Amino acid sequence: MTETELHFVIPTYRLRDVGETVEAYDANFERSGQTAPIFVFDDSSVANHDKYFASLEATRTRNELWYVGPAEKEQFVSYICRRLRDRKLDVLVRNLFRPSYGGNRNFTLMYTLGDLMVSADDDMRPYALIEDSPETLVEHEISRGKLIPRGANGHTRKSYDILQSFRDILGRSVAEAPANYAHGELLRDNAMDLESNNSLGLARDNSLFLEDGRIARGAIIKMAQTFRTGTNDIDAVDYVDMFLDDHEELDAEALNETYVLVNFRPCITNKNWRMDCGVAGYDNRTGLPPFFPTRLRFEDYIYRLWIQQPNIVAAHVDSAQTHIKNNYMRNPLASEVFNEAICGLLKRKFRESLRKTDEFSIAFEYDGAVSLQDTEEMLDSARQLHARVLAAVAGARTIERKEALSHFAVNLSRTFYDFEPDFFQQNVSRLVDDEVGLIRSAVEIWPTLLEIVYFKKHCRQLPMRRVRNRERTMARAAKAAA
Repeated sequence: MTETELHFVIPTYRLRDVGETVEAYDANFERSGQTAPIFVFDDSSVANHDKYFASLEATRTRNELWYVGPAEKEQFVSYICRRLRDRKLDVLVRNLFRPSYGGNRNFTLMYTLGDLMVSADDDMRPYALIEDSPETLVEHEISRGKLIPRGANGHTRKSYDILQSFRDILGRSVAEAPANYAHGELLRDNAMDLESNNSLGLARDNSLFLEDGRIARGAIIKMAQTFRTGTNDIDAVDYVDMFLDDHEELDAEALNETYVLVNFRPCITNKNWRMDCGVAGYDNRTGLPPFFPTRLRFEDYIYRLWIQQPNIVAAHVDSAQTHIKNNYMRNPLASEVFNEAICGLLKRKFRESLRKTDEFSIAFEYDGAVSLQDTEEMLDSARQLHARVLAAVAGARTIERKEALSHFAVNLSRTFYDFEPDFFQQNVSRLVDDEVGLIRSAVEIWPTLLEIVYFKKHCRQLPMRRVRNRERTMARAAKAAA
């Protein structure tokens, strides 16, 4: 395969903190003998850009650092709208790229069109937490990990050549994949529901198992991801369980347990229900479908459906990274519980009504209707969780613990509209209808926008800014790596 340019992107809305992420990955690339331009895609407001951009300029890197912020994004969107020559489409375009988890990632797809892209969230770090005494994986087991108390011993930080692990596999055929990759139909997590990725309850250890399946040797690896430590892929409700189980904890947002990997090995699968876009890479040479332009946390679910097409496959690569869970500007835990309830509903509706997939999008029949049964199921789960919190209040050992639990119970009740069925149904229906409308318009107009950007990139550079930071010294590199 002809060597294709690889871009490393960091989507963020926390410009204040992203500099630390930039320096950590830049140090990893240099230590591994790798180079790649680093792009920060910033969803900050203009006010926060003005306040914190200087902190990005204060970073030191060996690799080129580029920035796409509110001004550059507005130039890009305005250009697209002018090319469409239909003012009625302006709203659709702006919704597709609106400040949101999916909207920001859609910018990364446009800016890396024609190349390979590796993406890391702003609270990821290029090392993994690996148990000191790794255990042998059993047959068909791909990874094993466990939660341990924060600060506990028995594990070590281990760095990997992140970029090379993606270069080894992205855009290549299955026949070209390294020999140590296992092949199968999909991965199944013994602690998660397969198709929804909803937790089966808080589990302090889990394993991923590879199910048998034939993979075409000519199939192309269109997306890949590393394994993840620090936190595992668990639900907001599981964080609530951690809060309830720790009888000394006073902060529901605190994370006092750390996920470490016992062992792992790479694999290729026909399907990937375990998609984790925070540590993923993409073969974007010919274009990819858009992320759902949503403020909810299921922007990558489209890829779990899209990757099931024949002749394209996904991979888990031979490296791992760590999620440090930055709570700055993160929604409160009660809001995350509510958001995940909505996400669960939308995932099920899209999956059950999926009509087709093609090169750049998917199509589904779901029209956004929310039934009384849908909302009653969500409310029942929320009421049960609320009852567990109230029971913990009654059993609290200190006044401070009782107040913390009571405060969380109040927030949970308010977030779910005080569990009033009609009010809850009305508001959820409006929210879901809005989200489905945005998603439908996004997947319909996306192929046209890809065509516009493809020709634009062949003529001139898309709007971006080279960050005028300073070159990092070797001493600073060692510090960043540590």
